[in-house]
Amino acid sequence: MSDNNEQQYVIDALSARESWRMFRIISEFVDGIDAMSHIPKGVSIFGSARVPPGSPEYLLAEEMGRRLVEAGFSVITGGGGGVMEAGNKGATEAGGHSVGLNIQLPFEQRPNPYANIRLDFRYFFVRKVVFVKYSVAYIVMPGGFGTLDEMAEALTLIQTKRIRPFPVILMGSDYWGGLVDWIKDKQLGGGMISPEDLDYFRVMDDPAEVVKLIKQVVIL
Repeated sequence: MSDNNEQQYVIDALSARESWRMFRIISEFVDGIDAMSHIPKGVSIFGSARVPPGSPEYLLAEEMGRRLVEAGFSVITGGGGGVMEAGNKGATEAGGHSVGLNIQLPFEQRPNPYANIRLDFRYFFVRKVVFVKYSVAYIVMPGGFGTLDEMAEALTLIQTKRIRPFPVILMGSDYWGGLVDWIKDKQLGGGMISPEDLDYFRVMDDPAEVVKLIKQVVIL
């Protein structure tokens, strides 16, 4: 067999694998839409998977989940531990819809036991679409790169008018204050964003005030 023929077989095999990947991507969208289409208005809680139970951040996320359910909302998290687990725990113990959108990762991400509605994703971008499509607000608690990624994507989509504006709330002024100062100093000061872009997010500390703000914006 010639080298050219061998190369063609390799290319064909790659093309076949890519085609099947497209079917897997479509199936994740279908499963996500089917599962989420009957869920009452959801508020997504983002934050670190590394936060231990009993820590201030964990207890705050647990209270946040409980208060959201009591106000008539569903709670959506990434389905893992830490802040995500706490948000799901508060929602489940309050008797509400507690959604975990789990992502398959080589470390850290294990499904928590408190999500009473669970979806598993292979593809980050499919999961992101489900978060955005079925959320009426984002609550962003202390977290790492993944948390920053979800926050920045939502703000970018709102800024570019790709999605309807909804509340993006950074919980914890001590944690987020330095980032907000940097945004004002470097991004706004350097002309990288406009003054009105700062209106797309709020920094807050009180769960009761967060729920009040969301209820002012969202019609249940």
